[in-house]
Amino acid sequence: MMSVTPIPALSDNYIWLLRQDTSQSVCVVDPGEAAPVIEILERDSLKLDTILITHHHHDHTGGLNELIKRYSPRVIGPANSSIEGIDVAVGEGDEVRVMGRLFEVITTPGHTLDHISYFTPGIPALLFCGDTLFCAGCGRLFEGSPEQMFASLKKITELPEDTLVFAAHEYTQANLTFARAADPDNKDVEYALQECEKARALDRPTLPSTIGRELKINPYLRVSTDSVRQAAGTQGSNDDDLATFTTLREWKNRF
Repeated sequence: MMSVTPIPALSDNYIWLLRQDTSQSVCVVDPGEAAPVIEILERDSLKLDTILITHHHHDHTGGLNELIKRYSPRVIGPANSSIEGIDVAVGEGDEVRVMGRLFEVITTPGHTLDHISYFTPGIPALLFCGDTLFCAGCGRLFEGSPEQMFASLKKITELPEDTLVFAAHEYTQANLTFARAADPDNKDVEYALQECEKARALDRPTLPSTIGRELKINPYLRVSTDSVRQAAGTQGSNDDDLATFTTLREWKNRF
């Protein structure tokens, strides 16, 4: 059984630490800084075997050089990227074995052009999606287009509904607050916001989510519903699903 542990980093990032059963070898995903990773590795006498990178932003790669120098791990990351230190460059349809499990690579541009996500089926199925899909949200479009992000999210939602979704940021409360405005008739959003507020009051992570849960509470995945489309229409175009998505993403930027 693979365990996944959040390592809080920077102001609101999670670096995910993967460990298979009781093995001392571990993998980390998107180390935005090295210090919190080193602290856990040294404290628990763990060996950093692999690093997975989803995209080039510094809050996902800032600790990479120091961890490479200190531990010499295998580094897996996007093929069409300028990230230094990648040993295994991967793209759509590639597979990599990490901690005894096979991970499928999904290209998910939108937030950045080089963005990829990692999915491993099984019990449980796991998705590490960086800044593409958040709990109740999605990433800003820094480099990609609305069409690209919309297509990336569609790929992700085709994964099994029980897939655990490990996003890279603790944005849930802000996202659900927006979701309440963008999907005002959705009682699942209200309940999720209440649960989120309780968790954050105790300084607990609100992740992982699941694909099935996101389909119920994430307005960017619900653009064909009347409630979301009508709310989007008060802010911009809602002529079709893509137009509604584009309006929602722009609305969230100024919300």
